Amino acid sequence: MNTWLSMLAAAAPVASGWTAHTLWLRRRLNLARRDPLTGLRTREAFTRRATALLRDPRAVVVLANVDKFKQINDRYGHAAGDALLKATAERPAYHVGPSGVAGRLGGDEFAAVLIDDHGTAADMLAVLHGVLARPVDGQDAAVHTTVSLGWVRAADFPGDDLSGLLRRADEAMYAAKQTRAGTRRAGLGRLFATIAGRRAGRSGARADVPVVGVAA
Repeated sequence: MNTWLSMLAAAAPVASGWTAHTLWLRRRLNLARRDPLTGLRTREAFTRRATALLRDPRAVVVLANVDKFKQINDRYGHAAGDALLKATAERPAYHVGPSGVAGRLGGDEFAAVLIDDHGTAADMLAVLHGVLARPVDGQDAAVHTTVSLGWVRAADFPGDDLSGLLRRADEAMYAAKQTRAGTRRAGLGRLFATIAGRRAGRSGARADVPVVGVAA
């Protein structure tokens, strides 16, 4: 009995050390999956969770981009820009709820996948768009901006994976940005973009040439 007690006493520090090490590794892994500025999931972590959510036919993919973010940085400074990004991240994260996921893809671009339980995604995203337009306190003044949203129902394009759905949401978002519509849904059929389309549009294509077609 004494021998067993001695062995257990000797093993206890080792087991405790492994437990602490495992917890430390888990914390490090969680931190690696989070964007250090906003706390949202990184692109890789978002992709993993979003891909799983797309198995649900009620899934909706959303892409958001801060309008004229560079000008905000230039005018108010990077601290104000960072505050704006943090606020922009918190708002969609709250709206997608525990059943969805939000992530920062990079820069001022955010993505989310939500589960639309009641078929009210359009209304919810319209509300979110208004929330995203609320001023954010910067260093010296409130920063006013808008955010363009593009979204798509996964069920509308059953052959698309996450990458394809994000591409459709991206083009809808760009159309919303160009027309100042705020939010736009990717339609069934007429949503398309070409190299001479979106890229030319972003570099200043003629306004009378439709570079993106969207079925409302």
